[in-house]
Amino acid sequence: MHKKLMASMAVLLASSTAAYADVSDGVVKIGILNDQSGVYANFGGKYSYEAAKMAVEDFGGKVLDAPVEVITADHQNKPDIASNIARQWYDTEQVDSIMELTTSSVALAVQAISREKKKIDIVTGAATTELTGAQCSPYGFHWAYDTYSLAVGTGGALVKEGGDSWFFLTADYAFGYSLEENTAEFVKANGGTVTGAVRHPLATTDYSSFLLQAQSSGAKVIGLANAGLDTSNSIKQAAEFGIVAGGQRLAALLFTLAEVHGLGLEAAQGLTLTEGFYWNRTPETVEFGKRFFERTGAMPNMVHAGTYSSVLQYLKAIEKAGTDETEAVAKALHEMPVNDIFAENGKVGANGRMIHDMYLMEVKKPGESDVAWDYYKVLATIPGDQAFIDPAKSGCDLAAQ
Repeated sequence: MHKKLMASMAVLLASSTAAYADVSDGVVKIGILNDQSGVYANFGGKYSYEAAKMAVEDFGGKVLDAPVEVITADHQNKPDIASNIARQWYDTEQVDSIMELTTSSVALAVQAISREKKKIDIVTGAATTELTGAQCSPYGFHWAYDTYSLAVGTGGALVKEGGDSWFFLTADYAFGYSLEENTAEFVKANGGTVTGAVRHPLATTDYSSFLLQAQSSGAKVIGLANAGLDTSNSIKQAAEFGIVAGGQRLAALLFTLAEVHGLGLEAAQGLTLTEGFYWNRTPETVEFGKRFFERTGAMPNMVHAGTYSSVLQYLKAIEKAGTDETEAVAKALHEMPVNDIFAENGKVGANGRMIHDMYLMEVKKPGESDVAWDYYKVLATIPGDQAFIDPAKSGCDLAAQ
């Protein structure tokens, strides 16, 4: 009996060892690195961490019979802090992939480290097209949106509606520059003009001098090339100067459900914006939104839903590859279609850009909202191939091969 028991244990041990053989360190560890205390804390933050955990739970908690662990940290929107965390995670904590990465300067820094360490990173919170352009990586992926897709949606739509002269109020870092540049290109391509721009520091509190310059420009549209609390505060202070009452229009170039909720429908009504996800769009998105709300007390925006999608797809890719080895998983991510609550028939280009439909939204008036968090009218669906840059034209050397 003793010999039989020993033999059975040996078989179990051998099968367990075999199951973990293709998973490094016997566990798949994912790091969610983002802003959890600053201007983008609601934009992604702890909510993206919860979305990542939801994806792991929905996948079953294991991949190739190995447990999946999700950890998180606050990079405080500082590339040096983010870089230090990324190196520690990769070098001493056996993290296999870093995701979310709100703030473009942070995402670019961590993607460079991930390329050096041959680790996969998947960005959902940052926007710059450089991630899948000149600074693309064979192990880097960009999931939820980017500045080009926002420009196609909001910029293109407003020019067609008569908003043919623009002045930009721009966050003074890589994301803001990219969003301004991309939107300006679409404004001009549709026959509009750009009268000027002014740049403000990240997380400033007083926008008065910047808004006065925008107001005095006489432009029909003031493009807010910023995000998070920067955009919310810009809109609030613009109301104090009577900018919209005076006939100019505000275009929130990166504004999500989280910021609309924080601002309130009274202040946000009529804003035109572009998102890659809306919880109240299909039965599947409604079901996901309700589950997310039960955990967080908030409905998901495109960053939260995109983080869920990217984690889920990463685990599917490990399963398809039969290993968590980086080259094999990256290959699977490029080959597999994306079908989940975030994307329908999404596809990953050679430059790492996940191509999916985007949605042009208008914020409802208070009387038009039937239920809590029901803030949007979907004005148009922008097909993925129109919403994102053709990988071959992105400036990524990997897509030019």
